[in-house]
Amino acid sequence: MKAAKRIGLEVLGWGLLVAGLAMIFLPGPGLLGIFGGLAILSQQYEWAERRLAPVKYRALKGAAESVESPLRIAFSLLGCLFLVACAWVWWIGDSGTPDPGSSAPSWTVLPDWWFLPDGLWLIGGRATAVTLVASMFIALALLVYSYRRFHGKPEAVAELDAEIKDADEDYHEQQR
Repeated sequence: MKAAKRIGLEVLGWGLLVAGLAMIFLPGPGLLGIFGGLAILSQQYEWAERRLAPVKYRALKGAAESVESPLRIAFSLLGCLFLVACAWVWWIGDSGTPDPGSSAPSWTVLPDWWFLPDGLWLIGGRATAVTLVASMFIALALLVYSYRRFHGKPEAVAELDAEIKDADEDYHEQQR
């Protein structure tokens, strides 16, 4: 039973870490995935534990910067709306040619210029739409958290900067 738990946690940790790395380039909370993966892997690996604090503080720094100004907050909210729009496209999208007389929007139909296999148009279908909506809810929750913790609180940002400096120094000392 202990071995099964260890293997399960390791699979989950590596899965979150790889998904987080992918979400740096794809829609989704990449740093959150990386942090979650490292947090789980840190229970078994010293290298993951050493890297956990710097990633945690960098993620919090990004959160603090996202609510520095009304413009950044507006862009974050626009990003959430963009995720919903993409989810809507994937939800109603069609990976093939619709029946004659179909009312499907033209942008959801496989275009003539598409040279890749048909299954790669709006890949993932409704599952992708669901993950995009989930990403939007996570982004909104993180935005609210960031706003409550950091907006208009320079002392909280200064404390975070000091924690980042300490974590970086600890990491570099451990590397020697």
